[in-house]
Amino acid sequence: MTAEATAHEHTGDTADSKLARKITGPLLFLFILGDVLGAGVYALMGVLAGKVGGALWAPLLAALMLALLTAGSYAELVTKYPKAGGAAVFAERAFKQPLVSFLVGFSMLAAGVTSAAGLSLAFAGDYLATFIDVPAVPAAIVFLALVGALNARGISESVKSNVVMTVIELSGLLIVIIAGAVMVGGGRGDLGRLGEFPESTAPAVAILAGAIIAYYSFVGFETSANVAEEIRNPSKVYPAALFGSLITAGVVYVLVGMASAAVLAPDELAASSGPLLEVVSESGLGVPDWVFSAIALIAVANGALLTMIMASRLAFGMAEHRLLPSVLSRVLTKRRTPWVAIVATTAVAMVLTAIGELSTLAETVVLLLLFVFTATNIAVLVLRRDTVEHDHFRVWTAVPVLGVASCVLLMTQQTAKVWMFAGILMAVGVVLYFVARAATNRTADETV
Repeated sequence: MTAEATAHEHTGDTADSKLARKITGPLLFLFILGDVLGAGVYALMGVLAGKVGGALWAPLLAALMLALLTAGSYAELVTKYPKAGGAAVFAERAFKQPLVSFLVGFSMLAAGVTSAAGLSLAFAGDYLATFIDVPAVPAAIVFLALVGALNARGISESVKSNVVMTVIELSGLLIVIIAGAVMVGGGRGDLGRLGEFPESTAPAVAILAGAIIAYYSFVGFETSANVAEEIRNPSKVYPAALFGSLITAGVVYVLVGMASAAVLAPDELAASSGPLLEVVSESGLGVPDWVFSAIALIAVANGALLTMIMASRLAFGMAEHRLLPSVLSRVLTKRRTPWVAIVATTAVAMVLTAIGELSTLAETVVLLLLFVFTATNIAVLVLRRDTVEHDHFRVWTAVPVLGVASCVLLMTQQTAKVWMFAGILMAVGVVLYFVARAATNRTADETV
């Protein structure tokens, strides 16, 4: 065996890979951080204040701990199968049931569309009102139409452009942290609020309810599994980048939560759809409202755009594999973009925007992803009997077990309305799956 072959064996690299391994450790760290950081916390700090009062740091810290459990399972599976395409492929390997792997993939798709709907409402709230005062729902629908148009035109997001967007998003959160520090340093901030919970709710119950919302701010790391083939030395690089980016995001979020609570009372945060703008304005830091609002809008818009690109391409890919109706695989001749998939996912997001509110949509995203994460955590345990020749990260067995338990715990805390939203989306997916299978079988019969 040559030295080169040995290196490939121990890193998970494969000589027949169609993709170039161009993503280094630092780029992967920023890629994951950019996916996780930004849009969710810009939108949801006010909703979170309504759940836990001034103790905003507590559910954010709890959500980080819960996210790290499932991240451990992703670290093992991605380094064990560096050519795999994500949770649906892991489920296919582990369970050998096409419908189960389809439901995992469709849950990712549904979560993406629902997330974009929630972000569109965040975009159309107080951050946009800094520039123009328009009704939220119509503005959100117009925003989604513009995102769909850009998506259809053809948008190529590289990891280097993601670095720029991550820096912009992070700069806004650092402004909030500095604003809180200035308030506290000047004797005007109230650190006592950091330990205050709603009077009518026990602290543990409030933290758990808040963690369901806060969990939304940490999702995004799971999409990194889709670039496994493009990472240099994934067995070594991927776990460090994954855990490092999540912990970095967690530290930033906790500091933002503490700063927000020190500057504004919980009821003031809860009443705003642009809570971080209110924090910066109240602090007297001197940052113009339009500057911070622009940063927030960029963060939210970029999150929505990337999410809709992912959702439309996932729908296209599933249609190509005859898991969804083949019409979704049609592309524009010149642009070579999946226009039917883009129209379909954008239309669904618009409907969800019109009938849902931000907190409900965020919790629906979490519920859908909890199904995906449960399947992934179980897949780790099932695939322990499958050995590979190269070295890979191996998580403690207790971690995926606790990961499953944490997912089940969070599922049990979801409201009936959230279960209804998720159930309707999954029911649509099952119908589309059987329609696609019937069409495939009919085509096979005709060719015999």
